[in-house]
Amino acid sequence: MRTAFRLCVLLVLPALAALPAVAQQGKRFGALDAPITVEVFSDMQCPACATYHLETLRPLMKDYVATGKVFLIFRLTVNHRHSYRAARYMNAAALAGLFEKASEVLFEKQKLWSETGDVEAALAAGLTEVEMARIREQLDAQEIEQAIEADRALARTFQVRSTPTTFIRHRGETTPVVGVVSYAILRRYLDRLLEGSP
Repeated sequence: MRTAFRLCVLLVLPALAALPAVAQQGKRFGALDAPITVEVFSDMQCPACATYHLETLRPLMKDYVATGKVFLIFRLTVNHRHSYRAARYMNAAALAGLFEKASEVLFEKQKLWSETGDVEAALAAGLTEVEMARIREQLDAQEIEQAIEADRALARTFQVRSTPTTFIRHRGETTPVVGVVSYAILRRYLDRLLEGSP
């Protein structure tokens, strides 16, 4: 299975360079030359994704991404009733340099906007007026739809069938992880990989 995923990654890498700027920059965090790359396919309306983001990815950002150990990439899938609207706002937030903060707000308030579909109101409750204005300015950018389609295409290529799905890459090997994994378990796994890094 690992060989198949490694081949899949090699085939997709040339296409990554052609992705819109929002997909390349606004949803990527950390050092490009980090020894480990963690790529997460998530749906903003998925309850398991909210748990994973808030309980696992949030401390990962602090302990591994900010310290140069992990390069983190977010991909947004659209599987629920209001997911597409949320993906539009999140990609606009990425263009505005606010993806990290906006994702925290939407995941924390997921139950509220999942019922109403009012993504903007949920974001406005956690962001400043200036930040909201920056996001609104980007909502009509052509890169938004391009980014959504690019993430969808990658999800199909990597055969992502549920969210969250995570791909952990280290020294040419790719390990897929389906579902929520606790931070304690992920941390132990990453530390083992780092022990073997040159």
